[in-house]
Amino acid sequence: MYALAPWRKPGQFLSGGGEGWIVEWSRDAPETGRLVAAVETQVFALAFDAPSDLVIAGNMNGGLHFIRPDQPEATRNIQHHPKGVYGLLPLGEHLFSVGGDGTLTRWLLDPVRSIESVHLSAYALRCISYCPQRNELAVGASDGHIYLLDAQTLSVKRILKEAHAPTVFSIRYAPDGRFLFSGGRDAILRVWDIESDFEVNKAIPAHWFTVNSIAYSPDGTLFATASRDKTVKIWDAQNIELLKVIDVMRHGGHINSVNVLLWTDAGLVSGSDDRTLNLWSVAP
Repeated sequence: MYALAPWRKPGQFLSGGGEGWIVEWSRDAPETGRLVAAVETQVFALAFDAPSDLVIAGNMNGGLHFIRPDQPEATRNIQHHPKGVYGLLPLGEHLFSVGGDGTLTRWLLDPVRSIESVHLSAYALRCISYCPQRNELAVGASDGHIYLLDAQTLSVKRILKEAHAPTVFSIRYAPDGRFLFSGGRDAILRVWDIESDFEVNKAIPAHWFTVNSIAYSPDGTLFATASRDKTVKIWDAQNIELLKVIDVMRHGGHINSVNVLLWTDAGLVSGSDDRTLNLWSVAP
């Protein structure tokens, strides 16, 4: 499992994985999924735009699939990023995609079309996050840098160089816009203090291997990290202190790399190379 996204109703979410299936799941019936769509290859990124009722999937070959679940004949498949789509971010009437070609693209969702592209790196762009307080995008890349861009103009405001060695795999703004969190192949979780001009507030050896995903709880009091070391870790968002380690021995967790997290009102969902999704209830 590589990708997760919220879905139409509270308690629902979507998953995408190596078989190319996009599946709907519900908190009320967690054992039974419903196939929403299928694409021809691995789904690496997934998003849902509620206003347009559009599911967007990015695949390992750089294709984007704009899927209207109730109108399958209206689905559009566009080959765009030559080396894979690793991140998708719906924002207003637009969608942002980042790919293995080092390019960030802005799309119009209705009608679907690409508007503009910015080439940021000679290496893959792996993750993207948005800060509404600053109207800013943060993009993590395989060159180890974090690129900060104006979300309106797509001009590069700043580059946080050598943020991780060598790849930035996960990135997330705090809900209040005070911190930027990043995780990398170096297994480090870095906390960037935005109010102090992006000074590194903490650099925590959070996992044994790559930090693949970062997700905040809906109320903003907790955040979670997932890793290739097969664990999910729960952190206090205020003090940035570790509260719990979810692993296979103590909690029946995953037996392979945990690739993706999604935290909604349904709970904390984790997806893994072991081909399973786990739904966790995490109390503050």
